Amino acid sequence: MIGDVLHFSFTVSDIERSIDWYTRVFGLELAHRQRQDNEYTQILVGIPGAVLEVAQFAVPGVPPARSTHMLELVEYVTPRGEPSAPLAVNSVGCPHLALMVDDIHERYARMREEGVEFVNPPVEITAGANAGGFTCYFHDPDGITLEILQPSPERLRALGLGQTGEEAT
Repeated sequence: MIGDVLHFSFTVSDIERSIDWYTRVFGLELAHRQRQDNEYTQILVGIPGAVLEVAQFAVPGVPPARSTHMLELVEYVTPRGEPSAPLAVNSVGCPHLALMVDDIHERYARMREEGVEFVNPPVEITAGANAGGFTCYFHDPDGITLEILQPSPERLRALGLGQTGEEAT
């Protein structure tokens, strides 16, 4: 039995740049930072001699459930990984992270001013569970695909959430 989701992770090329971008531009909170230079980590990742710089992020206003963070970014200091061209969203194994927002049009404008490369402006969702909401894809500095999605009021009610994503009382 799977009990819950603890976190997910992306490998990045420059942890300092990514910490700045994910906090300043994307709006996440840095929850913890560490260097992993030990035998356990080398066994876990399957890379002898691996040394990692790790940054863990929380979503502001979302209380932690089972972990102090939702997103983990990892830079392989040793051995350095090879940068790869950004994967097309239809490439097998291409991940993306979607975060729910309540201000997609304003957030889109602010992030464009910061130089964020969007795949599309906010587009209305016309079919499926999120019909009536808006969504858009964009990329972080390493080309990782991210998404912001603003659910419709009907979808928020169906999820038991208020307009801001807070649980309804």
